Amino acid sequence: MKILVTGGAGFVGSHLCKRLLKEDHEVICLDNFFTGNKDNILKLMDNKKFEVIRHDVTFPLYIEVDQIYNLACPASPVHYQFDPVQTTKVCVHGAINMLGLAKRTKAKILQASTSEVYGDPEVHPQTEKYWGKVNPIGIRSCYDEGKRCAETLFFDYYRQHKLDIRVIRIFNTYGPNMHPNDGRVISNFIMQALQNKNITIYGDGSQTRSFQYVDDLIDIMMKMMNNKNGFIGPVNTGNPKEFTIKELAEKVLEMIPESKSKIIYEELPQDDPKQRKPDITLAKKELGWEPTIPLEKGLKKTIAYFRKFVDVKK
Repeated sequence: MKILVTGGAGFVGSHLCKRLLKEDHEVICLDNFFTGNKDNILKLMDNKKFEVIRHDVTFPLYIEVDQIYNLACPASPVHYQFDPVQTTKVCVHGAINMLGLAKRTKAKILQASTSEVYGDPEVHPQTEKYWGKVNPIGIRSCYDEGKRCAETLFFDYYRQHKLDIRVIRIFNTYGPNMHPNDGRVISNFIMQALQNKNITIYGDGSQTRSFQYVDDLIDIMMKMMNNKNGFIGPVNTGNPKEFTIKELAEKVLEMIPESKSKIIYEELPQDDPKQRKPDITLAKKELGWEPTIPLEKGLKKTIAYFRKFVDVKK
């Protein structure tokens, strides 16, 4: 098949492009390189079935494709808060343009949504039936509400135009190809530990997160896109094993024994969720999927990736 991956040079997108090429598909990687990185896709460039288009999804795209994975959007607070108006445009206009492309080409389309649609949840763990508790005017709203609106558009295109859609809600994901300065907790902690800087915990460290290794995410993305049972989602994808932020910091220090870093505490940012854990019952039932890579194994690979970066920086 000919498959379009928007945001294909980003962290998740680059892993997806690589997996799709392994399955012998033609892959079109679309990225405007705001947060995407050419280094992430450099090893794919020699493949004759791989094509890169520099393009912003807020503008229409006219190509022929069989499937669309819509991943384009800055996903870390540092990046999506840099230009919040553009973040909302990417979520909303990007969804409209990709849905329009899918409608014209009769392509199947998957939306990479986010656990942020649940906001600071009052239900724990979060199931797909929970509608969320989101601040519509906060500093994270451009991303949270942008992704919520994108989900609305996908389901309205499904109901109104009979479009073949899929929607997944991605919980915290990590692995190689993450941007070292994206402000996410795992990349922050690893980079700080490798550079012997203090590890910064916001709040008292008791807030919890669940961490999914990127290979597990790619598995469910492709299962969701290609399922034959008519299941369109939304479906949670994440690792339900829960850790406090303090436990994560201590684990990173344990796995980088040469680090001289110490843990320090700073004020918690506005609207930062206290708990985030997926209920993946639906993913197990409909797709036969659950994560297989434990935190320690995933961290080992991620630390090895960031070590190379730190060595280059030196």
